Amino acid sequence: MKLFKLTRKFRNEEDGAVTVDWVVLTAAVVGLGAAALALVRTSTQDLTTDIANYLSSASVQTSFN
Repeated sequence: MKLFKLTRKFRNEEDGAVTVDWVVLTAAVVGLGAAALALVRTSTQDLTTDIANYLSSASVQTSFN
């Protein structure tokens, strides 16, 4: 009889399922954050290169003529 009670209690317990749900949701959020970071990083590097090229080709006038 104890085995049946234990089996019924185990089947009705939902704490483990909730934990699995939170782990899956957290992993999804972390994955989306990593993907967004990769996209922003690539775009930022391209923009930084463009700015560096522009500034290196700019000339500065040092006197008032």
